[in-house]
Amino acid sequence: MFHFLRRGQNGDRAAGGEDESLGAGPQRPAIGLVLGGGAARGFAHIGVIRTLIAKGITPDVITGTSIGAVIGGCLAAGSLDGVEQWCRSLTRRSVLSYLDVSFSGSALLNGGRLADKLRETAGDVTIEQLPVRYAAIATEFRTGHEIWITHGPLAEAARASYALPGMFPPIRIGGRWLMDGALVNPVPVSAARALGARVVIAVNVNTDLYGRGTTIQDHGAEEPAGAGAEPPIEEVVAQRGLLGRFLNERADKRQLLGTIDRPGLSTVMVEAFNVMQDRLTRARLAGDPPDILISPRLGRVGLFDFHRAAEMIDLGAEAAEKALEHVDEVVAALA
Repeated sequence: MFHFLRRGQNGDRAAGGEDESLGAGPQRPAIGLVLGGGAARGFAHIGVIRTLIAKGITPDVITGTSIGAVIGGCLAAGSLDGVEQWCRSLTRRSVLSYLDVSFSGSALLNGGRLADKLRETAGDVTIEQLPVRYAAIATEFRTGHEIWITHGPLAEAARASYALPGMFPPIRIGGRWLMDGALVNPVPVSAARALGARVVIAVNVNTDLYGRGTTIQDHGAEEPAGAGAEPPIEEVVAQRGLLGRFLNERADKRQLLGTIDRPGLSTVMVEAFNVMQDRLTRARLAGDPPDILISPRLGRVGLFDFHRAAEMIDLGAEAAEKALEHVDEVVAALA
């Protein structure tokens, strides 16, 4: 059975969340690690975690959204080595083997092959068996409720958290159809605090996206031909990583990639998700900021550049190293 924590509009939890001992001990406050969503950029979480643990900073609470739920769950289950080894082994060709395209369901990809790999890596452990408190954030289909999955099979909880609409089908858990948690809480600081963390370290892998989210104040009719022309949509998609190339090879080019005059399905989905996640993350972190925010410089990495894991892990480690002094200060202040 799965157990859910649902946040209502007033911010109260619908169930659970007692302030109980998390095993932090008398020497330091309970530490919460919050891992945000960001598809392939989430591999940077591994580098952050490795650096924190090497300095003796281990979490008592882990919350994650999307890829953050996957990496955080593997950390909690003691299988971080396995997921890192898998990530580092990915190539463009091997990533293609996990993309089981299906146009007959509710998403472009069936997601079964990736789910099998997740279960193989994380094992059959349940969230109740984890040595730390853990929550995977998901979004309920139709209602838009923010769902905190805190009980049940870990792999299924993580799969629901990364079920990006249109890309992966929603997952039915405990009588609810669940989608990607980044739709409601991309960097779930609030969940970590509610689960008992006094010091919250959050990792946002979508910070370094410059030139997005501004306001264009004067816009109207088309410019004369040739003035400020956009590059062909095929070129834009090719620059954004593996998904574009895959769909360009395997499906109808006009429908999925679009033309120079009109964007296609895949590009619309990816760009819409980018915009939504960026705006929502800013708002949520402004209202409930973490004690320490680690922001790896990943602006040049695409959402689907899974074959660049080694580079992203290094960038995560670099960002965490810069934050270590601040972490020590906050922990000491609250001890």
